[in-house]
Amino acid sequence: MRTVTVSFESTAPYSQSRMHDAPKLDKETPDAYERRTWREKCTYDSNGIVEIPAMGFKQALDRAAKVMGEQIPGKGKATYTKFFESAVLCTGNVSIGIRKDEIESVTINANSDGVRGSGKRVKRTFPQVAAWNGVAEFIVLDDTITPDVFERTLTTAGSIVGIGRFRPEKGGLNGRFKPLSFKWD
Repeated sequence: MRTVTVSFESTAPYSQSRMHDAPKLDKETPDAYERRTWREKCTYDSNGIVEIPAMGFKQALDRAAKVMGEQIPGKGKATYTKFFESAVLCTGNVSIGIRKDEIESVTINANSDGVRGSGKRVKRTFPQVAAWNGVAEFIVLDDTITPDVFERTLTTAGSIVGIGRFRPEKGGLNGRFKPLSFKWD
């Protein structure tokens, strides 16, 4: 088992779209509700500081390993994918140091039911950060994943998979990042 601390920096804006349960006010229109509650789409800590969910990095790593399809030397056609899926963890959410009350927004025309090309479009507002950075800690539970393989896969995850709403994996432009440093314990 190994632990690695990774410092990141954005190469594209980051936008969140967390589902929330903010109650609708009496006689509040859908547009008014959207304008009032868009900040609740952020993931944030008890102090109101915006965080990137740990699972965003975990899922980006898993997807990058699958897309790369890199074979394990000496193991035939076996790839690293299943090892990333079962033996790598991001230990906690990653603070980006911005208060949810100070975050900027972007308003887009979105499909009302969330399905591309399905019909009526409505305005939706999402939190968005133009530039961000943070530090994440990962645990690698299986030595099959060497530091070199992990670093290569995380770098690929940042460039072609991304994190958050409208990320490259889903055909978007947001959520790209690059690792700046890796500190292995």
